Amino acid sequence: MIDFKRPDGQAVRGSLAEADGALGAVVVIQEWWGLNDQIRGVADRLAAAGFTALVPDLYRGKSTVEAEEAHHLMTGLNFGDAASQDVRGAVQFLKSRKAGSGKVGVTGFCMGGALTVLAATQVPEADAAVVWYGLPPLEYVDAARIKAPLMAHWATQDQAFAIASVDALEARLKEAGVRYEGHRYLAHHAFANEEAQGPRRIPITQYDAFWAGQAWDRTLRFFGQHLT
Repeated sequence: MIDFKRPDGQAVRGSLAEADGALGAVVVIQEWWGLNDQIRGVADRLAAAGFTALVPDLYRGKSTVEAEEAHHLMTGLNFGDAASQDVRGAVQFLKSRKAGSGKVGVTGFCMGGALTVLAATQVPEADAAVVWYGLPPLEYVDAARIKAPLMAHWATQDQAFAIASVDALEARLKEAGVRYEGHRYLAHHAFANEEAQGPRRIPITQYDAFWAGQAWDRTLRFFGQHLT
């Protein structure tokens, strides 16, 4: 765990996964469960691929395995503040370390996917972003402010984020001329979360190793293209 500063000067903790001979860096945004071992594993995966990764602790030390508590924690989070302050501060921190190319991307899952969309509009320092099955209400998405290339992974059977809402977001991105690459998978919500199976699974989620592998391959190629 390390500390970094938000643009407003407040200190935030985060989990840092260092990459040997880093190519670049990525800010990883948690699901609604909090900063847990699964999201640390995502950071470790990026580090193994050559990208130093930082997961900001958006819940300030809290995490859970219970869906009801996760919902409570998520609804208590100020998404605009998290994107413009916590995530932006994490990007600025990684930029200051000048790992590899010095470029920094953002990626997030579920709640973190929605925050990644917001960060694309509010973090001008970000060099690329990858969204995993999550988006905010469209009225909060000023697509004209998105300057970095954007990739997204969507699940066509997602009961948390309906594919119709994805259609509306993609239409807005196209109208604004965003450099966007979207992929759809015949999968359920959280298809890339290894814990969305067995006793830890909740009804709307289902891990799918095949589609997760495809999405990860695309993500790493995308970051390799834009962050190195």
